[in-house]
Amino acid sequence: MQPLNALRPNGPAPLRQVQPARAVRRDPAPSKWAYRLQRMMLTPHVRVFLRTGLPTLVLLGGAALWLASDGNRQSLVTMLTDLREDFEARPEFSVSLASIEGASDDLAEAVRARLGLDLPMSSFDIDLDAVRGRIESLDAVKSADLRVRPGGVLQVVITERVPVAVWRTEGGLTLVDDDGRRVAGLVSRGDRPDLPLIAGEGADLFTFEALDLIAAAGPLSPRIRGLVRMGERRWDVVLDRDQRVMLPEKNPVQALERLLALDQVQDIMNRDILTVDLRSDHRPTLRLTPYALREMRRDQGIETVENEL
Repeated sequence: MQPLNALRPNGPAPLRQVQPARAVRRDPAPSKWAYRLQRMMLTPHVRVFLRTGLPTLVLLGGAALWLASDGNRQSLVTMLTDLREDFEARPEFSVSLASIEGASDDLAEAVRARLGLDLPMSSFDIDLDAVRGRIESLDAVKSADLRVRPGGVLQVVITERVPVAVWRTEGGLTLVDDDGRRVAGLVSRGDRPDLPLIAGEGADLFTFEALDLIAAAGPLSPRIRGLVRMGERRWDVVLDRDQRVMLPEKNPVQALERLLALDQVQDIMNRDILTVDLRSDHRPTLRLTPYALREMRRDQGIETVENEL
């Protein structure tokens, strides 16, 4: 038996039951490229770059584009120059007075002339190194310390060279310090009788050695008239009564001390002796005065024999 719908060919189609569509479940896991992007964003270097590097590059790029214009660059330079000049011209940076300390009156005047500053002027316009170089070029100045003090005062502290000897040359007399540096010229030896006299080529370079010899002279010090540098190698000590002590090139102080010991025993320096040659380490050589030599020959009968001949 056929269904009734089959008997009705022109009738409506039979009804079919429609199944509901199933919901598509999405995979919560990120894609490969999304995963790589997330991992890269978690990298500390990338995060620092995005936070500071990228804005910095943007700012630098904008500044470079702005400075690419000649007009912009000129305006910037003019603005910075005006700001600097206005800042340096402020009253608190003005220097109107120079204070010179540690120098004698004559030297202070010479230092003031060497400053070469047209006061008042801004402290930013003062080249302290150049001013210090001009001051230390003076013979009597050993060192100079410059600083700008509050109140617009340029303080100059001078360390003078102290003369310790008078150096006699063909050009005249010169005061020198313990380093052999020139301090000042000297008109007459009588102007500084308190200082020892040295002479000879290169004597100034060995002033310290001459001072050591004078200090070691002991009882001979009042008799010393000066020290002469011989051949730029050694010293001769010139005493009164035209006596001269010839010292060796090496260890002159020790040689002078040996002479003092010998003089204490035999009192040879009070005899008629012209020179005492200590250049030999073995024994000193004495040169007598003509009178003493003649008397010695007379005592030995040498002069009588010569007269008879």
